[in-house]
Parts: sequence; C-alpha cells; structure tokens
Amino acid sequence: MATPPLPSVPASPEVIEIERALTRITYLSTRTRQHERLMALAGVPLDRAAVALLRQMADSEPLRPGELANRLGVEASHVTRQVQQLQKSGYVDRIPDPDDRRAQRIKLTKTGQEAVDRIRDAGARGMQLALDNWSPEELRQLASLFHRMVDDFLRHGEELVEQEKAASANLA
Repeated sequence: MATPPLPSVPASPEVIEIERALTRITYLSTRTRQHERLMALAGVPLDRAAVALLRQMADSEPLRPGELANRLGVEASHVTRQVQQLQKSGYVDRIPDPDDRRAQRIKLTKTGQEAVDRIRDAGARGMQLALDNWSPEELRQLASLFHRMVDDFLRHGEELVEQEKAASANLA
C-alpha cells in the first residue's frame, strides 16, 4: 500500500527546532554505550528491543503479540522472537486470551516487572541528575508538553492509517 504524500504545508521555524531537538534526543537515547550503561546500572542484561517490549507491557494489560507489534511499530515476527527469548529468561509468560481461547496474550512475570522497575529507576535517577538545575515547574511543563506531543503524534498516525485504508478501499 502506497503512503500518501504529506500536504505541502511549510514547517514553522518552531517545528523545525522541535524536530531537531527530537533527533538529538533520539540519538542520545539510542546510543549503544548509553543502553549498556543503563542496563549495567539496572543490573538487567537485555538488549534495546527487549527493553522496549517490556516497557510497553508494563504500561498496559496483557496483550496479543500482534497488538504489541502495532504499539511498538514493528513487524509481528520481531515481537514473536523477542517474546520467545523473554519467556525463556523468565521475564514474560503466555496466558490464554479470555476473548479467544485459540489466541494468547503476553504478560510480565514478577521478574519482568522488577526488571522494568529497575530500568526505569536507573533512567530516572540519571535524568534527575542531568536536569538538576530545572525547577519543579519547568519539569512539570516539559512532562505535560511531551505527553501532549506524543498523544498528538499517535492521533495523527491513526488518522493517516484511516486515510490509507479509505484510499485503498476506493481503489478496490
């Protein structure tokens, strides 16, 4: 399915600066050395993909692998492999889906929840040190704006999916 082009609306200087800042944040947060340091501080031997999956699961009810893949924006096969590895390591379990006994959902084990808690704690402590000169009000504002931005990104992404579905239906 072809992705429709973006409207030819010029980006404001403010949006350009936000995109630049997000690029820098993404680069800093995805560096291998940063991840290895965080895992060492948390005492958790997991790769980035496994951590992303565990964090997503900690923020939701038990999910089907396909739903996890959708939320993470990856192919279902990636989630299936990660779940198998995490299950072998004791971080997750498969449970029957109460809505469809043929399907399974993935849930964190106690070990998985403890790992997520340690990762989040180590990350938050490092962030606290880096943002030590920020006032509580500045931190509240930043958190509020970040959440608002993510919600808007998600809403926009859902709208794009609906538009693509409608365009595909019109072609059929």
